[in-house]
Amino acid sequence: MTAYGGTGGGGGAGRIGVGFAACHHGEILQGVFLDENDRPCAGLVTLPMQGPGTRAEFTPRPGTSPGQLTVFPADRAKALRAAALAIEECAALRGQAPCRGGELTLSGDVPLGLGMGSSSSDVIAAIRAVADAYGLRLPPATIARLAVRAERASDPLMLGGRPLLFAQREGRVLEVLGDALPPAVVVGCTLGGGSPVDTLSLPAPRHDHEDVRAYERLRSLLRRAVADADTALLGHVSTESARRAQRVREQREFGLLDRIAGRVGAVGLQIAHSGNVAGLLFDPAAPDLGHRLRRCVRALRTCGIPVTRTFATGTTGTTGTISEEHLHGRAHVRRDRPTRSDTPRRRAHLPALRDDEGRLGHGGGTAPARHRHRTTR
Repeated sequence: MTAYGGTGGGGGAGRIGVGFAACHHGEILQGVFLDENDRPCAGLVTLPMQGPGTRAEFTPRPGTSPGQLTVFPADRAKALRAAALAIEECAALRGQAPCRGGELTLSGDVPLGLGMGSSSSDVIAAIRAVADAYGLRLPPATIARLAVRAERASDPLMLGGRPLLFAQREGRVLEVLGDALPPAVVVGCTLGGGSPVDTLSLPAPRHDHEDVRAYERLRSLLRRAVADADTALLGHVSTESARRAQRVREQREFGLLDRIAGRVGAVGLQIAHSGNVAGLLFDPAAPDLGHRLRRCVRALRTCGIPVTRTFATGTTGTTGTISEEHLHGRAHVRRDRPTRSDTPRRRAHLPALRDDEGRLGHGGGTAPARHRHRTTR
C-alpha cells in the first residue's frame, strides 16, 4: 500500500478522489485450467486495448449514513458495491471509522454488454477513486479481491497490459505468461448485430477432464507464442479458444468469420466469450499487410459485420498515453498535483484504412457507446 497525506490532515476521506480503468477487446484464451495445486480453475487471458475506459470521481460525505452512498449513472450497481467495499477497506487501513456516505460519478466510453470489460472497468475505477479520496494507492491484489466481491467475476484490468492467465472468479493470477503478447494488428468488429449480452443470463460452463487437457494444451501453446513472439501461434490459440467457446454460447457468425480470416490472410480470430466484440488478427510483419487489412474490411462489410476499430498489440505497457495520475488519481504519483482535467479519450488507431471504394476501415461500427456524463453533480 502506498499512502499519501493529501489535504485534510490525516489523509482520511475528506476530498474528491479520482480513478481510471481501461477496458479490453475480449479474450485470447478462456476456459478451465489447473492451478498450482492441480485444481481445476476457471481462467482467462484478455486482449488489451488502448483508448476506451472509465473515469470515476468519488466525493465523500462525512457523517452520513450508508444509505446516502449514491452512484451516477444510477444503474451502475456493481460500481456502487465496489465503492462501499473500498470505503470499508481504506478506512480500516487508515484506522478510521468508515465515511459511509458519498457520491460516485462515472464517465467513459466503453461499450456496454459487448464483452469488453465495461463492468470491471467501472468497478476498478470506483475502487481507485475511493482509495484516492483516502490518500491511498491499493495494491492490485487488493483491488482484485474487492472487484470479485463486487461483481462475482472480474477481468484483470487492475494488473496492466501484461499477458496473464487470471482466475476471474477468485481474483488471482494463475500464471504470468510474459511481458507482452506477440505483435499483432487487430481489425475489430461486432457480431450479433452489435447487441449487448446479459452476462448473468449465460449458462454456467461445464468442463470435464478432456476440456482441462485441451485448455492446458492451449495454455502451453500461448506460453510458447509469448516467449517466441509468434503471432501465428497466437492466432491459432485464440481461434481454437473461440471455437471451443461455441459449445457454451454459439456465435452464428463464427464460421463466416473463420472463413473470412482464411481468405484475407489473417493468422486467426478472437471473440469475446461473454459478448459480441470480435477481431481478426494479422501479422504486422506481413509484406502486404495493408492489402490484407483492406480486403478484411471489405469482406466484413460485404457480409454485414460492422467494423469498429483497427489497433495494434504486443507492446509492453498497453495503457498507452494514460499517465499514472490518470490511472490512480493524484495520491498515487507520490506528490500532490493540482486537479487535472478529464482523462483523454483518444483512441489508438493505425492510420486510416480505406477499401477499394475509398471508405474508411475503422470507426464505423454500431457498438452502443456509453454516455459521456458530467463529472460533478
